[in-house]
Amino acid sequence: MNIPSAYIHIPFCQQICHYCDFTKFFYNERLADEYLEALEKEIHTYIPGEKARVRTIFVGGGTPTAVNHKQLEKLLKMIDDHFDTASCEEYTFEANPGDLDVEKVRLLKAYGVDRISLGVQVFDDEMLEKIGRVHKVKDVYTNIDRLVQAGLTNISIDLMYALPGQTVEDFEKTVDEAVQFGLPHYSSYSLQIEPKTIFYQRYKKGKLTKAPEEDEAEMYELLQRKLGAAGAHQYEISNFALPGFESKHNLTYWNNEYYYGIGAGAHGYMPGKRTINIRPLPAYVKKAGEDGKPVLHEEPITTKEEMEEEMFLGLRKTQGVSIEQFYEKYQKPMDYVFGDALGILKNRQLIQENNGFIQLTPRGRILGNEVFQEFLLDE
Repeated sequence: MNIPSAYIHIPFCQQICHYCDFTKFFYNERLADEYLEALEKEIHTYIPGEKARVRTIFVGGGTPTAVNHKQLEKLLKMIDDHFDTASCEEYTFEANPGDLDVEKVRLLKAYGVDRISLGVQVFDDEMLEKIGRVHKVKDVYTNIDRLVQAGLTNISIDLMYALPGQTVEDFEKTVDEAVQFGLPHYSSYSLQIEPKTIFYQRYKKGKLTKAPEEDEAEMYELLQRKLGAAGAHQYEISNFALPGFESKHNLTYWNNEYYYGIGAGAHGYMPGKRTINIRPLPAYVKKAGEDGKPVLHEEPITTKEEMEEEMFLGLRKTQGVSIEQFYEKYQKPMDYVFGDALGILKNRQLIQENNGFIQLTPRGRILGNEVFQEFLLDE
């Protein structure tokens, strides 16, 4: 069974950001030790024998680099023991600016990590504090410099826009500063106010207002224009890269390919099924510690659902969905399965056909969720 990618979740943070709804917990040394023991048991359940060959590994969070040096080395060794990291095409660690001291950078490099995704969000100390981040702008400079000195130059940074109180001019300053680094990859997301977050509580009480929709649209257009001018092409709704530096791991998701989902709250996609792991940390540690199978929910995926996901995941990519590859994968022509949706969306000028691909138009990118909904087939 060939599973091309592995996602490994480390749920610890030094501080919980006001907008974050991922599975995360305040870092605690003892808890992190217990978690890593449980994580190893889960990995061993999937890969009990020789090392698995995967194309990509992505260690996300939380903040994987929030653990101490000894724990970071234990984690890196554990991954190296079960996955053939030497043959891996892309091995990414998420990190927060300020977490990466010289020793942590050295460890990451020594164990074959070759890509770092930094959660920068904005180049504005006041705004960082407002959204619950603990790092300062100067930490971004220090950490990028440290990574580059160590030879870890494949760096991506995350930016956020449509934050409370953020103007178009504020975001323009952030993008201009980000571009100065000349990095190979940038991701940028608008604020989504999710349940179970600090921002959600404030929003419900009327103490927080979102940026106006027209400002959000203007920020998105500004982002596309500025990053395009810097040579980073938009290959997905929220992602920009210099040619050849597109995230191979994230393309696994958008190409609707299989991946291991390991760790508390992690989602996996295996032949015929999707899995969701137990989220609460003590429950995850207990179950994974007992039998290495901390799956909360396993959902069979029908061919119909696979085809739906092929469309709305693939349409996130600028290139879109290949008509030919769709047929090769499902032995059915795309227009036979989705003829009505394709017709409606073409008429509304939300999608177009280009060189054998169905792709979103610029207007379709802004109204992406409306497009994706059209591909949900009736029972």
